[in-house]
Amino acid sequence: MQTKSHPGLQRVLVLGGYGAFGGRVAERLAQVPGVEVVIAGRSQDRGLDAALELEIATGKPVTARRLDAASVTPADLTAIGAGVVINASGPYQSQDYRLARACIAARVHYLDLADARLFVTGIRALDAEARAAGVLIVSGASTVPAVSGAVADAHAAQFGSLSAIASVIAPGNNFDPGLATTRSILMSLGRPIANGAGRAPIFGWQGLDRRRLPGLGARWIGHCDAPDRDLFPQRYAGLKVADVYAALEVGPFHLGLWGLAGLARSGLLPHPELMARPLLATKRRLGFLGSDRGGMLVSMAGTGRNGEPKHIDWHLIACGGHGPYIPATPSVLLAKRLVDGTLQKRGAMPCVGLFTLSEFLAETADLDLTTGTQ
Repeated sequence: MQTKSHPGLQRVLVLGGYGAFGGRVAERLAQVPGVEVVIAGRSQDRGLDAALELEIATGKPVTARRLDAASVTPADLTAIGAGVVINASGPYQSQDYRLARACIAARVHYLDLADARLFVTGIRALDAEARAAGVLIVSGASTVPAVSGAVADAHAAQFGSLSAIASVIAPGNNFDPGLATTRSILMSLGRPIANGAGRAPIFGWQGLDRRRLPGLGARWIGHCDAPDRDLFPQRYAGLKVADVYAALEVGPFHLGLWGLAGLARSGLLPHPELMARPLLATKRRLGFLGSDRGGMLVSMAGTGRNGEPKHIDWHLIACGGHGPYIPATPSVLLAKRLVDGTLQKRGAMPCVGLFTLSEFLAETADLDLTTGTQ
């Protein structure tokens, strides 16, 4: 399968387009009229298999290219002819902005699914270059900060003063995160998390607590580093706390990561990411545990418009294995708007304020997702 152009179709290149999240991005975009998806990654065989599967499912051309996100050049992008590049090839903690800079040089829009705090917040360094090239460069088109930010924006006006936002990400156990996501999680174990002046130090996947999540029951939760911790205090005046937690469905799995985080923090396990393959293999063997139900919770606290204490809990429950579409959807939504010309914003920025919660819910209306507010 080559990247021969097809008249009337605009190309979107999905790097990591056969992975846990990139595959879902490619699947959704392949169904969009006027869009031709190019799946790329280090494995030509996996790319070709994924492209053929989507061609059969959609009846539209889907092509594949062997590309490494770490070495893509402007010439590569020009040869492919993509108007939008979506980087779904984590882990982002170990990446730089080489791909984003290549997109700027080739005058191609760039979106990524990063949730790595420094990577997402640092994308602003490319703003002047992106504006000069007339392109949009967006980092963090994922559950956090994109969806959590859309939820906070939707409800912030109900508060006279907003003091705290806490998000909990709770995947179902049947989700296969893939090797890149597993490495990303393990790299965060026991790592210090900047927590704001006057607050106690916290560390990745520690701070063990038990929380009842709407529709999902009681789960263990642990601290996660995420862009929200920096972006939300900048976005909402007076906000003091922006916390993010993860909550695995199978308790022993979560407690296992908590224990490994303690070893990593103590220095006894300096590189937990080296355990990614065996731990992922173990999870896959025990995939029958748990369920296909996952979701997220965004809690907001402060005072109401009349000065009374106010608390809002917004939740999303994903059934039928549809949870992984949550982080995949922001990039799909933005890519569609770039292709049809309705998104005219240019520059480099984190993915906050680029779409509304209503737009996100409309984009996912065909999925088995339920939301509610308490």
